[in-house]
Amino acid sequence: MSDVQLRPLADHVGVEALGVDLNTIDDGGLDVLRRAVADHGILFVRNQQLSPEQHIALAQRWGGIDVNNYFPANGGYPEIAEVRKSETQTTNIGGGWHTDHSYDQVPAMGSILLARETPPAGGDTLFASMGAAFESLSDGLKQTLRGLRAVHSADHIYSADGIYAKTDQGADLKGHEIRTRAVHPVALRHPQTGRELLYVNPAFTLHFEGWTRQESLPLLQYLFSVAMRPEFQCRVQWSPGSLAVWDNRSTWHCAMNDYQGHRRLMHRITISGEALE
Repeated sequence: MSDVQLRPLADHVGVEALGVDLNTIDDGGLDVLRRAVADHGILFVRNQQLSPEQHIALAQRWGGIDVNNYFPANGGYPEIAEVRKSETQTTNIGGGWHTDHSYDQVPAMGSILLARETPPAGGDTLFASMGAAFESLSDGLKQTLRGLRAVHSADHIYSADGIYAKTDQGADLKGHEIRTRAVHPVALRHPQTGRELLYVNPAFTLHFEGWTRQESLPLLQYLFSVAMRPEFQCRVQWSPGSLAVWDNRSTWHCAMNDYQGHRRLMHRITISGEALE
C-alpha cells in the first residue's frame, strides 16, 4: 500500500494528503484517500501534475462520472466542467454556501476539483461539516428533523430568468431549460460511515415537504446559521496543481469572491452518488 500521510485541516472537517502522486498511487493508497473523504468530508492534495486525460482517469478509478448540465465543458473533454471567472467578471460560481447537485434525484457523491489558474491572492474555498452541525443540535430538534424531508431545486439559480442569468456569468452557463425537483431526507446517514448528517443547504433547499416556503424559512434559516458556524469550517488555499475531493452528502462549500481583476480557472469532474436514505 502507498505510504499516505494525512494531516487534519481543521477540527471538524478536512484533511490534507502528503507525499502523494495521484498519477502513480496504487489501489491501496486510493482506498485510504476514499476513506479519508468519507471520514473528513474533504481531501486536499497539493502539487499534482495531471493532464485532462489523467484527471479523467483518476475520476474513473474513484467512481462513475456525472456530466454537469450547467457549466461550460473543457474543449474536447465533456467530463470536465470549467468553473471559471475572467479578469473582467465580477460574479463567481459557487459564491454562496451550498452542496452540489442536491436538486438531483440521485445527488452526486462529490467532485474532484483541480486548480489550473489561480489569482495571486484570494479565491479560497470554505468547507463546512454537516455531521458536526447535526451533532450540535438538541435531541428534540434532531428527532424532529428525522421525520422531515425537504424539496430541492436549481431552477431559480440556472434558468433563463434565474440568479446567474442576471449576472456577468450568465452567458457562460447552459442548461437554462432544464427543470429540477428532488425530495430528500433532512437527516440522513452517510452511506459509508453511518454518521448522521444535516442535508439542507441555502442554495437549493426550498422548503420542507408538506410545508409552505413561509412556514419552512424560520427553521431552515436556523439550521443554516448552525451549519455556518466558523468552528465547523476549514479553508482551502489553492495554487495551480492543487486538487480537492469532497463529499456532497457531508459538507457544504463556498467559493470566496475576493480576487477582482484576476482570472481563476478550475477543472471539475463530478462523481456519481447513490440514492439517499
